Amino acid sequence: MQLIFLGFLLATAAGTGLLLLPAATAPGQETDLIHALFTATSALCVTGLTVVDTGTHFSTFGQIIILVLIQLGGFGVMTFATVVGLIVLGRLSLRSKLLAAAEAKSLGLADLRSLILGIIKISLIIEIALAIILSLRFHLSYEMSPGEAIWHGVFHSVSAFNNAGFALYSDSMMGFVADPVVGLGLSAAIILGGLGFPVILQLRRRFRTPRLWSMHTRIVLWATSVLLVLGTGMVLVLEWSNPATLGPLSAPEKLLASFFQSVQTRTAGFNSLDISAMEPTTWLGMDLLMFIGGAPAGTAGGIKVTTFAVLLFIVYTELRGDTAVNIFGKRLSRAVHRQAIAVVVLAGGLIGVVTGALMHLSGLPLDQVLFETVSAFATVGLSTGITAELPVTGQLLLVLLMFIGRVGPITFASALALRERRTMYELPKERPIIG
Repeated sequence: MQLIFLGFLLATAAGTGLLLLPAATAPGQETDLIHALFTATSALCVTGLTVVDTGTHFSTFGQIIILVLIQLGGFGVMTFATVVGLIVLGRLSLRSKLLAAAEAKSLGLADLRSLILGIIKISLIIEIALAIILSLRFHLSYEMSPGEAIWHGVFHSVSAFNNAGFALYSDSMMGFVADPVVGLGLSAAIILGGLGFPVILQLRRRFRTPRLWSMHTRIVLWATSVLLVLGTGMVLVLEWSNPATLGPLSAPEKLLASFFQSVQTRTAGFNSLDISAMEPTTWLGMDLLMFIGGAPAGTAGGIKVTTFAVLLFIVYTELRGDTAVNIFGKRLSRAVHRQAIAVVVLAGGLIGVVTGALMHLSGLPLDQVLFETVSAFATVGLSTGITAELPVTGQLLLVLLMFIGRVGPITFASALALRERRTMYELPKERPIIG
């Protein structure tokens, strides 16, 4: 846990140093330490929040650095280091296997070699396929030169699959709000990245035998489908008549834009609609979707759909008066109950404290500050447009929040202080009154 924490810390420091190089900044622009640190953290933590315009502030070299940080963040620093050791040495130590297992959320060590290679293979296949589709679309439909189209295709493909949300356009993807090729292509890659590698690998091996899917895979697929539908419906209904968002679009374009924004809200951070012009009620619904996030062991953030689903099943079990939590024909381990509650309490408490601090520092309203805070913690990257307006202290708080959100509340706490220990005794049991 400590090495994973230090790995991300060192990678962030290296990315900050590289972005401070004069060659990383476009002519006529200057990058100070705070801007470099914020951008490097946002890229490595695959968040997408920005304090400067990625497409105009950074040179091609700077954009390449950001792209590398995104890919590193997607793979996981420890997983990436293990892969390098595998290639160079041709073998893995037990320590390296344990580190990679902790980062990739692998339950076994025997097949770690094939797991890591599978992660690389799947990632590259999806990224290359989407890059080709986007490059052709940009060149044929938007009159980009071949070189520019390929670069934009590669950059946005990697950013999408890794759920980073970085774009080379000042308005993100608002210029493609009615383009089904770009919108659905990016959405497909984001959903796959947000499912998590264990789910993708199991679907690849046992796609035709759902009865053999694990509880984890079933929960992820069920929760992801439900949240995508609910998110699309929410944006569609609440923004239907808003003249600054869905209002001017045709009915099919409204459906496409609502689906695209639903996908982005849970994991990525691109936007095809003006987030700052949305209704406050929509912001609140998006806060919840961002807080839930995607699946574990993938490129998404948030408390994870499995955590949210486990809590729902715990509540359902209590309402029924049952003694055990059963999900899809399997009994849930009681240790998972405690883990889910711990994650939600830590995440909620952290978001509450940072939101209060940012409101005090900036004087901005609660709905905008809460949206920004949840987006940073959940490594989503959506913004109502206040990130660059925050004071330096506020931006540093978001940097810390993005870092904690990517590494994970429990991992972060464990890396700093906590140790698992066994007690040789149990105290007498007693029940307080709840509710």
